[in-house]
Amino acid sequence: MKKLAILGSTGSVGTQALDVIAHDPDRYQVEALAAGTNVDLLAEQICRFQPKLVSVHNKEAADRLRTLTDSSVKIVWGAEGLTEAAAGTEADLVITAVVGSMGLGPTLAAIEAGKDIGLANKETLVSAGHLVTKAAQLKGVRLLPIDSEHSAIFQCLNGEKLGDVRKLIITASGGSFRDRTRDQLRGVTVAEALNHPNWSMGAKITIDSATMVNKGLEVIEAHWLFGMDYDQIDVILHSESVIHSMVEFQDNSVIAQLGNPDMRVPIQYALTYPDRFSTPTTPLNLAQIGLLHFREMDYDRYPCLRYAYECGRAGGTLPAVFNAANETAVARFLRGEISFLGIEDVIAVTVERHATIASPGLDDLLAADAEARRHAAEVRPRS
Repeated sequence: MKKLAILGSTGSVGTQALDVIAHDPDRYQVEALAAGTNVDLLAEQICRFQPKLVSVHNKEAADRLRTLTDSSVKIVWGAEGLTEAAAGTEADLVITAVVGSMGLGPTLAAIEAGKDIGLANKETLVSAGHLVTKAAQLKGVRLLPIDSEHSAIFQCLNGEKLGDVRKLIITASGGSFRDRTRDQLRGVTVAEALNHPNWSMGAKITIDSATMVNKGLEVIEAHWLFGMDYDQIDVILHSESVIHSMVEFQDNSVIAQLGNPDMRVPIQYALTYPDRFSTPTTPLNLAQIGLLHFREMDYDRYPCLRYAYECGRAGGTLPAVFNAANETAVARFLRGEISFLGIEDVIAVTVERHATIASPGLDDLLAADAEARRHAAEVRPRS
């Protein structure tokens, strides 16, 4: 029986991970859950999965949770509570599905505790890929990708030699506005931006998909996960989201991983790797789909993806600044403070202001992150 901790259990990935677990309950034991302030859903999860420890955002949420459950579960809160959920239980595998850079500290703590990581928090590798991959190597733990694109590449590389790879090809749906020109993006609403055509995701990731920041984060993550140079990582638009990513080899062979757009497939593969079992998902029917469409990436239409490549190549603290600027900009857009196109301006100005540290330690990264958030909160977008 595999023992699990799930960080972000009430979010999109967390709830789908628990759905996978519920499909085959004899295979898994939930040791810990961590959530933010959705204590009503968390109380239901506690009742169903009986974790030993639960972490929430703050003491107020912890106090309310105690009134909703009679369980003997240990309830903790805050950054320390999240770290305890990640590293302080008997879990073999920690699914890191919290949104944003807050996943970095708990992920490093879990690695230090010798736990394998089911990685759904791409910002962890974007901000501190050199630290996370080095720590995982030293501790001999596995970084198992949960993002559909990285899971696809991981599966395509099974049994292959990295030296035989010519390039990784990450597919992108294009997000909520894939069929609109840049002029048609002026004045779009939050509700329109959150209407993703293919995937069911949280608000922040859905906005990132529309700006193509999400794909930029995935490029940087792929660089660290698979040890590939940025010149060996391409992005292609694929509107159906059936091919989740591809690997092109030196002999011109291309291996692709296909499936319906359902996160439960890559989640379960991370849980059961290297084995495969049935999932609570719908089989792919290519005859019913009929056609698959592809378009070359337009970096003028999606400048945030270009920024991501530039920051990734520059390295040091710049990817962390890119990520922090985006998180702040998206939050401002969701609050109605800036326009959709203003997200791009906030990122560009914040990145331009930053003086990069080439070989940062954790304290350097945290300081750069905090500085970037202050600057991004003050930028007045041109758009």
